[in-house]
Amino acid sequence: MLIICKHDKIPGMNLQHMNEPQQLAVKAVDHPCLVLAGAGSGKTRVITQKIAWLIRQEGYQASHIRAVTFTNKAAREMKQRATQLLTKAESKGLRISTFHTLGLNILQQEYSTLGYRKGFSILDSKDAEACITELQHKDSPEAELIKKTQYQISNWKNEFITPEQALQQAEDALQQHHAKVYLAYQQQLQACNSVDFDDLIMLPVLLFRAHEKILNKWQDRIHYLLIDEYQDTNTSQYELIKLLCQMRQKMTVVGDDDQSIYAWRGAKPENINRLQQDFPRLQVVKLEQNYRSTGRILKVANQVISNNVHLFDKKLWSASGPGEFIRILPCKNDQDEAKNVVIDIIGKHYQTNEPYNNFAILYRGNHQSRLYEKALRENSVPYQITGGTAFFERSEIKDLTAYLRIISNPDDDRALLRIINTPRREIGATTIKTLGEYAGWRHSPLSTVLHEAGLEQKLSRKGWYSLQRFSDWLDEKRRQAEQVDAMELTRSIVKELHYEDWLLDTSNSQKQATARMGNVEELISWIGNLQKQHDEPTLDKLVSQLTLMSILENSDENQSESVQLTTFHAAKGLEFPFVYLVGFEEDTIPHLQCQDEQGIEEERRLAYVGITRAEKVLTISYAKTRQKYGEIIQCEASRFIAEMPAEELEGAEHSNSNLSVEEKKNKGMDHLAGLKSMLSG
Repeated sequence: MLIICKHDKIPGMNLQHMNEPQQLAVKAVDHPCLVLAGAGSGKTRVITQKIAWLIRQEGYQASHIRAVTFTNKAAREMKQRATQLLTKAESKGLRISTFHTLGLNILQQEYSTLGYRKGFSILDSKDAEACITELQHKDSPEAELIKKTQYQISNWKNEFITPEQALQQAEDALQQHHAKVYLAYQQQLQACNSVDFDDLIMLPVLLFRAHEKILNKWQDRIHYLLIDEYQDTNTSQYELIKLLCQMRQKMTVVGDDDQSIYAWRGAKPENINRLQQDFPRLQVVKLEQNYRSTGRILKVANQVISNNVHLFDKKLWSASGPGEFIRILPCKNDQDEAKNVVIDIIGKHYQTNEPYNNFAILYRGNHQSRLYEKALRENSVPYQITGGTAFFERSEIKDLTAYLRIISNPDDDRALLRIINTPRREIGATTIKTLGEYAGWRHSPLSTVLHEAGLEQKLSRKGWYSLQRFSDWLDEKRRQAEQVDAMELTRSIVKELHYEDWLLDTSNSQKQATARMGNVEELISWIGNLQKQHDEPTLDKLVSQLTLMSILENSDENQSESVQLTTFHAAKGLEFPFVYLVGFEEDTIPHLQCQDEQGIEEERRLAYVGITRAEKVLTISYAKTRQKYGEIIQCEASRFIAEMPAEELEGAEHSNSNLSVEEKKNKGMDHLAGLKSMLSG
């Protein structure tokens, strides 16, 4: 039985600030519920209000509710907003986290059933790549093959395909190669008491399928499950949802099939269809009122996305009025495009007194930012690129987390190799190579063989004693870890390593060394905050949480008054009063490599995401010629522009008026010339 609800009148106590479909989504508790939440329709409000409703009106204990999303930032925002609606007593035990944090929580309690030991490590993508590299042929495999193997292994895990199944399904020699490495890789992870990012979802599903009692235990803990950004779930994540909810059928999933833009990393928008099959009592609520954008922006977005196939039709609308026409800006070449966009931003900044952080330039690929950075710098306009180096990716942070990992899990080879000579402790490359070869011959983790007589016979006296000093120091730190908390342990590591001196020796300047040491202090503060959040802040739990944060979390840079530069993908979830979609050309969006039917539909969803980031003013630009690989190539406007309603567009070649082509062109050029004149004046 499929129930579709849109505008039934609901008397709502304390929900008067919500529109009728939002109220319906909050109160839909008796059936599994799918909330189709269009861009800017208030989905986070629905999730947080529903958590409060479950606790206050339905009698749920907060500890029996679990909400999951995809980023730490989204989880933090949801938890903050939910707890503001509840008293401290009501919210006690409420868990809002990422999918992978939920998986980690399960593994931390059930690791022994899967054959792991306490204190298992989580490999990030670089550690996983290093492990896969070692498992490929010894004659230095090509980097491209390593990347392909790693990508294929990740896809198999997201699709819930085991190494044995991958070997059976392999259709050619390359697939056979990937599958053999996959099998060896999983065996290596188990031997090193480690898991990778994808295992945090796949292993709990394997666990639940094989052990009904453990599944029942977790079903008894989670009485109601809420899932945010449901359209981004992959096969393994869907299986985890289904297993946790199949007994009570108590769940709400919130998503937008029109914003599913992550198929390249395993997302399955068809999981929305699977809900109907696996949960036949599914109730569907549509959120179509948009609180972000003007009517014209939404009309353009609706018409573009209507060219995709839909299981459920929805049409965004706004009560805020039509707003400005969408401007199409054709440019002579790529440099002219960057110059015109930046001049337009400067003009609006001075004409309307809008701060620069209200402007965003969105593009399909990171490489497109270079020309805009150059034009902004030349005009002394501050800018910020979203997606810079993540805090946990900085070398000093990776060093110290590696020390904590090897202290927590002695079998973590990747962590050991990172810090064995950082800072330098007279353990040279030859010693490290001999250690690795000997451990490989013994089929044992590196730390297990550090004291073996067989290794001593293969090393120089100096190399042997250097290893022993290092090993003894690690043993002392493990004893210390049983007596002090992780924050104090980390401070002692930094002090005993003379790490601040090491940063000064290896940095380009005193200023850089000071900044890097500031990052170290920030890490120690993070650890202190994590300790306060855990009932039992053991080192292994804190290390797992830190590693997961390093994978999920970008540093929270100060959002100063700067023009924001970012990709369409990274802009999802963001909004800006003034948005410029640049490089809007064929073979860019839609991308050259996405020309099949499924690819075009995903690219159209990507364009839809870009359009709906704009609140007030949307400008779409493209170049007629562009320099690529040293050659000048001809470019065509994206087919998605032709799908837009012409009456809502204005510009040199797209206008709502009856002007001739030449008149339209002159009008557009006059506008830019006026801005240039004002600035030069």
